Amino acid sequence: MNNSSRENETNPLPPREGTGVGLLYEDNHIIIINKRVGEIVQGDKTGDTPLSEMVKSYIKEKYQKPGEVFLGVVHRLDRPVSGIVLFARTSKALTRLSEMFRTRAVSKTYWAIVGNKPPQHEGTLTHWLTRNPKNNTARAYDHEVPGSKQAILDYRIIAQSERYWLLEVDLHTGRHHQIRCQLAKMGCPIRGDLKYGAPRSNPDGGISLHARRIQLEHPVSHLQIDVTAPVPDDRLWQSISQGL
Repeated sequence: MNNSSRENETNPLPPREGTGVGLLYEDNHIIIINKRVGEIVQGDKTGDTPLSEMVKSYIKEKYQKPGEVFLGVVHRLDRPVSGIVLFARTSKALTRLSEMFRTRAVSKTYWAIVGNKPPQHEGTLTHWLTRNPKNNTARAYDHEVPGSKQAILDYRIIAQSERYWLLEVDLHTGRHHQIRCQLAKMGCPIRGDLKYGAPRSNPDGGISLHARRIQLEHPVSHLQIDVTAPVPDDRLWQSISQGL
């Protein structure tokens, strides 16, 4: 299915410049957004306006909907991460999508920029992760430990510059901070990810992890949905991914 993006002068979503378009796909049951670094998907203790509320405002204005707009949050991205976020526009879609995510029927591909060359061009990482809620981090072990959950991902190098490598990552499991933690355990912390060992922060305060692509069967029409999110509009992302 072809991707679509729609923008107009009254779109209340924050303006996206260059390749960072916000709206990637929309129909009566789902809407897919390209989240920017720093945006939160749902409200939290910061009190900042979440992306979910921005999308509700967009729907309300575009379709002149009276009263409260329904929008279901199906999954989340960490605040410093950019890329694809899928929302449900109907309760039917929310129920079905939630089950699809639970059973891993949705395929998600990520891109990550790292400052250390991986030991192999491609490989599979298998770890057991524990979570520390006090500092909101995960820790990876090479063997099962009490309270741990298995985490598996595939990675491969798809591009490089003088100082960085661009990895494509496919998840087999969906654990808290899985990509960030497992790549760091491999010796390849994501650029800007101070929490997992990166030497310095990114200028925008984010990390160079991007939810690049989502593939799924539409929860209502059963058509195949395949959407790709343009990378952030900054010099490194643009140069390292050029031609991909």
